[in-house]
Amino acid sequence: MRIETTAGPAEVDIERTGRSRPAFLLVLTHGSGGGVDAKDLLAVRDSAVARGGAVAAVTQPYRVAGRRAPGKAETQDAAWLEIIAALRKKFRGVPLIQGGRSNGARVACRTARDAGARGVLALSFPLHPPGKPEKSRRDELLAPGDIPVLVINGARDPFGIPDAADAAEVHVVAGQAHSYRAGFDEIVATVEPWLERWIR
Repeated sequence: MRIETTAGPAEVDIERTGRSRPAFLLVLTHGSGGGVDAKDLLAVRDSAVARGGAVAAVTQPYRVAGRRAPGKAETQDAAWLEIIAALRKKFRGVPLIQGGRSNGARVACRTARDAGARGVLALSFPLHPPGKPEKSRRDELLAPGDIPVLVINGARDPFGIPDAADAAEVHVVAGQAHSYRAGFDEIVATVEPWLERWIR
């Protein structure tokens, strides 16, 4: 489906089982230069659908327009909230979980409260630019005890790795960098029990 926003159109692919009412709605998005076909996003999507959820994979407006850089955070976040509002009309009364990888994880964290998300899944959260730990993005993460956040990062991620004080739960995949080449079964095994809280 296509969703019009103030930043331009977004494209959304929805996957779900035949259930009339999904257990939850998981909205996922990509990193700044990537797409929703990233292997970690696809692994999470397939797992969530198998558990009775509906998954909306969002290609954000700047990527639909062919740009690699997301631009201003305020513009990106406003468009994201418009996308979420449109999806909520389609899935009324269903618990919302939002997430993404890299830049998409940042968007999901920054907008979680305004979106009314029940949880956030942050894959490869870029804690800081490579080699610049002093430019931390720690303040974008939601504090423990607030909205549940699951962060999954590779142990060799040059963008840094949040610690348990930064988010509700952090899982580190050994041997992986910012873009995963392996470890997808481990990612799924970490996400599945975390999703259980929204499955009735």
